[in-house]
Amino acid sequence: MPLKAAIGYAQALNGREAGLQATHHALNNLGSATPRLGFVIASHQYHARDVINGVASLLGDTPLIGLSSPTGFSHRGLHPNTVIVALMNGEFQAETLWLPGFAQSGRSAGAQLAKQLSEKEDTNSAIFFADGFNGDADQLCAALPAGLPLAGALSSGDLHTGHSYQLAGSQSGNGALAAAILHGPLRVGIGYAHGWNPVGSHFRVTRSRGFWLRTLDGRPASETYAQLFGHPAREWAFPPLSHLARLYPLGIEQGDQQLLVRAPIRVEADGSFRMNAPVRDGAEAYLLVGNRESCEKAAQQAAQQALQALNGGKPAFALVLVDIAWDMLLKSHPGSEIAALQDILGKDVPIAGAYTLGQIVPGKDTAPPQLLNQHIVVAAFAEPE
Repeated sequence: MPLKAAIGYAQALNGREAGLQATHHALNNLGSATPRLGFVIASHQYHARDVINGVASLLGDTPLIGLSSPTGFSHRGLHPNTVIVALMNGEFQAETLWLPGFAQSGRSAGAQLAKQLSEKEDTNSAIFFADGFNGDADQLCAALPAGLPLAGALSSGDLHTGHSYQLAGSQSGNGALAAAILHGPLRVGIGYAHGWNPVGSHFRVTRSRGFWLRTLDGRPASETYAQLFGHPAREWAFPPLSHLARLYPLGIEQGDQQLLVRAPIRVEADGSFRMNAPVRDGAEAYLLVGNRESCEKAAQQAAQQALQALNGGKPAFALVLVDIAWDMLLKSHPGSEIAALQDILGKDVPIAGAYTLGQIVPGKDTAPPQLLNQHIVVAAFAEPE
């Protein structure tokens, strides 16, 4: 049975109808094949329970995982306020896992997922989505095994209220981790890159507590950015600047390794940056700035890495997880990263993607998986050799 994938998407007055229509279109595009796994990317403006009810009404007990995103996309372009359903069929098997306690303990959720991965001898790969506003994804990564192809993302949604959700099987909600564990004959190639580069401004993190980066060079973080960009510090605590701060992340020094990118979710009223990964006190940091050309090159690089990992296999489907900063940066050229991906993957490869608040990829060599900000991740699926 050849590996096949199909995409459907729809807008409607409510999540159930949008999920139903998107699934109907995906099933029509899949033909007579029976789906083995479904991905759901839904606007946070729909209720999670309505979306999953609409999708499951046509798919029955087909394994499903999904996440919320302000905007989803496919090989046909951007789809705001939409439900996207991607279905895969082949010889592989899939099972889903719902871990509602991620927000309380990322380490515990990671340990539970790692246990599930280790108990099956034929585990091939894993895809998972976790809450982007609540929970410690660094702890999650530290608890996961090295050496397994996996890709993950932190769900996004309403940046004002911090609302997002995750879906797995018939379950949905926020503060959770949703995972799909894949078994059997299937190749998964993962590539990632980002388009942000240092511009010379250098800081020291002088006070950081948990997810809040309080001061840079002894001053509130917003004052440092106010001096750089010219807007008064008090304006950084309100939209649009409070969220656009994500366009200007920090590159954290890691010895002789590449800079670790860490980006704010928002600027708080006290001038601190709310991050979704801790930044240690005393760290040396550089201001990073992105542009359209470097992001398009990064998209091509990520796609090339994914193809290389397939060892010549032709991808039947690509799941693409992109930082929400790309959506902000490319407003004047919406979807240009999709065109860049298609230059490498081919225009005939089905793509489904979401804008996220963080991306998780395999660690290098024997290192555990790592949490990224500002990256594009391409997970390409192909038939076994």
